Amino acid sequence: MSSVRESRPARRRLIAAVATVCAMSAATLPSQAATLPSRAAASDTPPDSPPFSERYRPQFHFSPQKNWMNDPNGLVYYKGEYHLFYQYNPNGNSWGDMSWGHAVSKDLVRWKELPLALSHDDKEMVFSGSAVVDWDNTTGFGTEQDPAMVAIYTSLDKATGVQAQALAYSTDRGRSWTKYEGNPVLDIGSKEFRDPKVQWYAPTKSWLMTVSLSTEHKVRFYSSKNLKDWELLSEFGPAGATGGVWECPDLFPLPVDGDRKKTKWVLVVNMNPGGIAGGSGAQYFVGDFDGKKFTAEDSGTYTPPAGTVVQDFEAADFGTWTATGTAFGDGPAAGALAGQSEVTGFDGARLANSFHGGDATTGTLTSPEFTVDSRYLNFKVGGGRHPHKPGTVPGPADPPAGTVLADFEGGDYGDWTTTGNAFGAAPAAGTLPNQQEVDGYLGKGLVNSFRQGDSTTGTLTSPEFTVDKDHINFLVGGGNHPSSAENPTAVELLVDGEVVRSTTGKDGEALNWASWDVKALAGKTARIRIVDDHTGGWGHINVDHIMLSDAAAQPVSRETAVNLLVDGKVVRSASGTHTESLDWASFDLRPYAGKKARIQLVDRNTGGMGHILADQFTTADAPAESTVQRAAWADYGKDYYAAVSWENAPGGKRYMVGWMNNWEYAGATPTSPWRSAQSVPRQMALRTVDGRIRLTSEPVGSLKSLRQEDAATATGVTVTNTSRPLGGQSATGKALDIEATFSLEDAERFGLKVRTGAGGEETVIGYDATTQELYVDRTRSGAVDFSDSFPGVQRAPLKAENGKVKLRILVDWSSVEVFGGKGEAVITDQIFPDPDARGVEIFAENGSVKLDKARVWRLDSYRD
Repeated sequence: MSSVRESRPARRRLIAAVATVCAMSAATLPSQAATLPSRAAASDTPPDSPPFSERYRPQFHFSPQKNWMNDPNGLVYYKGEYHLFYQYNPNGNSWGDMSWGHAVSKDLVRWKELPLALSHDDKEMVFSGSAVVDWDNTTGFGTEQDPAMVAIYTSLDKATGVQAQALAYSTDRGRSWTKYEGNPVLDIGSKEFRDPKVQWYAPTKSWLMTVSLSTEHKVRFYSSKNLKDWELLSEFGPAGATGGVWECPDLFPLPVDGDRKKTKWVLVVNMNPGGIAGGSGAQYFVGDFDGKKFTAEDSGTYTPPAGTVVQDFEAADFGTWTATGTAFGDGPAAGALAGQSEVTGFDGARLANSFHGGDATTGTLTSPEFTVDSRYLNFKVGGGRHPHKPGTVPGPADPPAGTVLADFEGGDYGDWTTTGNAFGAAPAAGTLPNQQEVDGYLGKGLVNSFRQGDSTTGTLTSPEFTVDKDHINFLVGGGNHPSSAENPTAVELLVDGEVVRSTTGKDGEALNWASWDVKALAGKTARIRIVDDHTGGWGHINVDHIMLSDAAAQPVSRETAVNLLVDGKVVRSASGTHTESLDWASFDLRPYAGKKARIQLVDRNTGGMGHILADQFTTADAPAESTVQRAAWADYGKDYYAAVSWENAPGGKRYMVGWMNNWEYAGATPTSPWRSAQSVPRQMALRTVDGRIRLTSEPVGSLKSLRQEDAATATGVTVTNTSRPLGGQSATGKALDIEATFSLEDAERFGLKVRTGAGGEETVIGYDATTQELYVDRTRSGAVDFSDSFPGVQRAPLKAENGKVKLRILVDWSSVEVFGGKGEAVITDQIFPDPDARGVEIFAENGSVKLDKARVWRLDSYRD
C-alpha cells in the first residue's frame, strides 16, 4: 500500500521529511520538468493497436490491460490457483481510488486477469493487505467443507485519514467478495498503521498478523483466534535502514542451506524512500520468532576501515579550510545549534554544521587543494537531502532570451482564466500570510496559490499560443504533488487537451528555473495550466516568468552536499537524508589518482532541512559503508518494492513478488494505457554466504516453459578491451532469458549489454572485479529523461566463486532482472528502449575476460 504522505503543514523552519505510504499515495514523484506524454502518445503506439502489443508492454511480467497498478496484495494459493491481488485504480492511469485488482495463475507464469475484487467506495479506499484460506472456519464466513477465502486489508477512512484493518470474504474462489459488517477489526486511531500480512501460526493454533507503524519504523505482531478480535503480542524496530517509512511487512520461516532442522525467520520490511538504490526498496532481517516476538540476529558494531584523518573538526576554528557566507559560522559546532533538533552520529566533540542562523543562511566550506593519492575518502554526513544536480549554477542567472508569455507584473492575470479560490483575483506580491518566505521570483509579482493557506484549490490557465521555439522556461516552487497524482500542485502544458509536460515544486517556497524541451511540439497550439488541487501540507504552487526560448534555462543550485571537486568540477557528491543523525559515506578516489582536488561542503538551500552536517574526513584503502549499505536487501535495483510472499504454496515453497516500479518516478513512466508491472515471481531461500545467512532468490522454475525451443549458444569466447555481438541473430530479441558464466582474467569490468542498437542505446549488465560488484547501467537505456532519478547505475555486492561469475538475466520489453551467483545479488530495473534495440553484446574493459558459456533463449509471451 504505498503512497506519498504530505510534508507536515506547519510552516516551520525545520520541515519534516516527506513520508510515503505503501498503498496510499501518489508517491514521491519527480518534481523536475518531467516529460509526461499524452495517453495516446505515451508509448508511441497507435491508439488502435491491439491490447498487450504496446511499445513497452511486458510479455512475461504481469501487467493489467489498462490503468494504474502498484503493490501486490492478498497472495494465496487455493484450489490449484495462485491468486495475485494488487493495488489498482479502476478509473485511470495514475494513483487514486485504490482498490484490489485480481489475477490468477496455475503456474505463477501464465496469468488471467479477473474483474475487480475489492472496490473503493464513498467512505474508504482499499489499501494493501493479505489473504488466507480459513480452513477451520474460525470466522464463520464459510464452512469447514467449503472454507472462505478471507482478505485482511487496510481501510483508509476518507473522512478522517485513519488507517485501520478490515476484512472481506469470498466463498467462490475469490470471484466475488463481501466486506465484513463489523469492520474495522483492528483500529488504533492512527493514520500510519497499515499493510497487514496474516498467516496461520500452528504452534498456538491462531492467526498471526504482521503490520507496520510506518513512520515509527516499527512492525507490530498481533494474534487472533477468529480474524476479528486481535491481541497485541510485540513490536520490532526501529532497526536497520530507517530513511523512509516502513511498509508492506512480511514474516515467514525458511530452512538454512536446505536443512529443515535449522530454520530461521525472515522479516521483510519495505521502505520508501531510503532504499539501497534510492527511493523504494525491500529490506529484510533474519532472526528468530518464538510465537510472540521477532528477534533479529545481532549484526555487531560497525567499525569503518582504518585510515588517515584529514579533518575531524575538533579544533576551535576551521584551520586551513575556507568558509564563505554565514551558514558554517566561525568554526566547528559542538553539536546542535539554536533552533535545531538533537544532532547525533558525529565523532568527538565537534562537527561542521551549516545551521548557524537556521536554514535561511547559505555558504560553503572548502578544503585546501590536495593531490589524490588514496583509494577512498570516507566521511560522515547528515542534514538535508538536497543532492548536487549537474547543470545547476551557483547563483541566480538571467534566463535565455525569448518571448515572455507571462511575467505576472500587470496587477491582474490579464487574459488568463481562473477557477476556484487558490489563485485569487491577481498575482501575489511575494509571501502571503502564514507562509514561509518566498524568494527566487523576478520583479514584484508571481503566481502563489497559498491564498488562505493550503486548503484552497483552483486552476489558472493561459490563452492558446503556438509553440515556435525549442524550450518553455519558467520559475516554479511550492509543493511536490505531480500531475499524475490524485491531487496535484503542478504546472502543465496542454496540447489537444492532453497533459504532455508537467512540473512541480520541491516542497520549498524558493522558485527555481525549470525547462521543457518542446522541439517535438513545434507548430502545435498549446495552453499552460497551473493546478492546485491539494489541500494538505505543501498544497500550493508558486510560478513566475513563463517564456518561450531557443535554449533551456539553467536552474540555480539548491544543494546541501559534500562535494569532491577535480579541476573545479564536481565529480563526486553526497548529501544527508533529511535527518540530524550523521552516517558514513565514501568517495571512490581511484579515477582521480594524481589529480588536484578539493573537498567542499555546500549549503545553498534556504528551505526546510536546508543545511548540511559533516565530520571525520578520512583517507583509506577501503570504502566506509552507510547504515543503508550495511542493511540486508532482497533486491539492489531501483524497481522492486512492496515485496510479499504467497501463503499455502504447494510443497512449503516460499514464492515472492514485488511491484516493479519506484515511487520516485512511478507516475511518470512512459506507458499507456497501463502503468506498472509486477516482477517475475521468485523462489526464496536462506543460504550461508561468506559466513552470513542471506535471503536469496531465483526466478520461479516454471518460467522456463516460455523458452522457445532452440537456444543460441556461445562457448570459450575471450574478449579484450572491446564490445562485440554475442552470436548471430538468434541471440537477439526484446524478451530473453540468458544464462552466462565468466572466468575472471584481468579485465576490470566485463559482462553483457542487452537491448543494444538504435543510435547507441544499451543496457549494461556488468561485473566490476575491482569492487566485487554486480551492476546495471541504464543511463543509455532509451527513454530515461522523464525523471532525473531514473538514469543511473545500480550495484550489488557479489564475490566470484572459484574465479567464476554466474549470471541469469531476464530481459523483457521494459525491464531487466539480473540474478548473480546463487541468487544472493539481484538487481531489478525498468528500461524503456527503442523496439529496434534488440542486440546482445559481450564486453570487457581494461583487460580480458573469458566467457565460458552463454545460452540465450527467446521467451514467448505468457498470453500466447
